[in-house]
Amino acid sequence: MVGDTVPTHDSRNPASPADLRRWRRYLADERAEAATYRDLASRRTGEERDILLALAEAEGRHEQHWIDLLGDNVGKPLAGDFRTRALGFFARRFGSVFVLALAQRAEARSPYENDRDATAAMAADERIHEEVVRGLAARGRQRLSGTFRAAVFGANDGLVSNLALVAGVSATGMPAAAVLVTGVAGLLAGALSMGAGEYVSVRSQRELLEAADPNPHSGNAVPDLDVDANELTLVYRARGMAPDVAAARAAEMLADHSLRDTAPGGLTHEAVGTGIGAAASSFCFFATGAAIPILPYLFGAGGLTALAVSAVLVGIALLCTGAVVGLLSGGPPLLRALRQLAIGFGAAGATYLLGLLFGTVA
Repeated sequence: MVGDTVPTHDSRNPASPADLRRWRRYLADERAEAATYRDLASRRTGEERDILLALAEAEGRHEQHWIDLLGDNVGKPLAGDFRTRALGFFARRFGSVFVLALAQRAEARSPYENDRDATAAMAADERIHEEVVRGLAARGRQRLSGTFRAAVFGANDGLVSNLALVAGVSATGMPAAAVLVTGVAGLLAGALSMGAGEYVSVRSQRELLEAADPNPHSGNAVPDLDVDANELTLVYRARGMAPDVAAARAAEMLADHSLRDTAPGGLTHEAVGTGIGAAASSFCFFATGAAIPILPYLFGAGGLTALAVSAVLVGIALLCTGAVVGLLSGGPPLLRALRQLAIGFGAAGATYLLGLLFGTVA
């Protein structure tokens, strides 16, 4: 409860009840955010854990700011807003890159820049926190990118291609049993093709990266190099370093008699993923996505009813995959979901019209 003494953020302007409510809300949100970072830290080790705990400590400083302003009017602890509480729930149970992506968006929505009672340092902290969380999320995205890309694209391709196939065939007037057989054939052919293609793609990419890696035996030649000629400089210049930087790096390596570093920049093998993992994910997720459009036909439906139910089920799935991509990319989930839906329905609609045309001609 609010006490009789009202704290003041400006000696000339006593805090209003609206100020107190706003400060309590900020206090609750800061406490919830600090708890979220601590929960995430409990699932991490090493540097990532230290960074997350440092973020929690910073939120604690913000928490203290609002406590000082409220004074005796802190009142009973409030729950954070729904988004912050949902973030904490997922952090406690999953601690995944999804949570970091959500935390990144939460930091970007900080109201402190436009609030007269928040300090400039607090507003600056929130801007920097967004970048820190973005960096942590990027690490997770990098670890996920190879297999996750195959999974998302595989599911999306299965949904869209088989819905389009089913819609086109159904529009020609073929019986439901024939549509079902066509859909199953499309599922199997597409899943096998996607799996094989993803394996070749990822495997080829890894082989290209491995070909660009330094030869581990090159270091054996370093002690015998001509210091004056210093051809080691050419190695670093070939990797894209400026001549003066390359010369300095080569001198350092000659002093250490070692060639330990790798080519600067570029993708890591972890970002690419493994061929088997990408192929398996692509196959399974394509098959899962492609199974959804034929579900009504599996249960005996046919005609426009089956096609309508199929479109609704695929639409829901497309919205989900689009939202997941939006969350992971740090973009707006709703816009990504609607974009995915529009593209999928656009392809299916075009194929349906072609099916009508061929059916009429026949």
